[in-house]
Amino acid sequence: MTKRQPKVHTQFGQAAVRIFAVSDRLNQMLIEQLDPAAWGAKPPGKTRTIAAIFTHMHNVRTKWVRLTAPHLKVPPQLNRAHSTPRQVSAALAGSAARCAEMLAEALGGEEGRIRKFRRDGWGQPWPVGPEMLCYMLAHEAHHRGQVCMLAHQLGFRLPNQVTSGLWSWEKLWKEFGSPDGPSYDS
Repeated sequence: MTKRQPKVHTQFGQAAVRIFAVSDRLNQMLIEQLDPAAWGAKPPGKTRTIAAIFTHMHNVRTKWVRLTAPHLKVPPQLNRAHSTPRQVSAALAGSAARCAEMLAEALGGEEGRIRKFRRDGWGQPWPVGPEMLCYMLAHEAHHRGQVCMLAHQLGFRLPNQVTSGLWSWEKLWKEFGSPDGPSYDS
């Protein structure tokens, strides 16, 4: 499943786009393999449901795009209480594509419209660079960890092939145009 990537003019920019695509693929794998009963299962306390966590991930991505690259088409946000796995999967694919465009433009080496990463209205904007990508990836990984933990706690353990697959980046790199694995030379 090779995805069409935005045109990028630097090795780092190209790698950043592929890295984010792999991160999104990990989200999609979790949604695909999650027991449908786990989607809306209510955890104890004031913890978000798995549906709400994935919806939050998409909604935050749309905020990053809206604040950082307002010239790009911003996907609509989702309602965390009424979104199905299929809706969230499609929405995540769309917001991942916009984030890839944003990263390509920001890290592509040309003086473009994106000079600052605005992660939220309350935070100071950052110059575009590796920190932008790292922040985005940390947010995604944090919530994937929450989903795995909640699924386990709610009695919907994910198969070992899925949890192990979260660490099989070499395989996923190949899906996204790096046949030799992670490198700037691909």
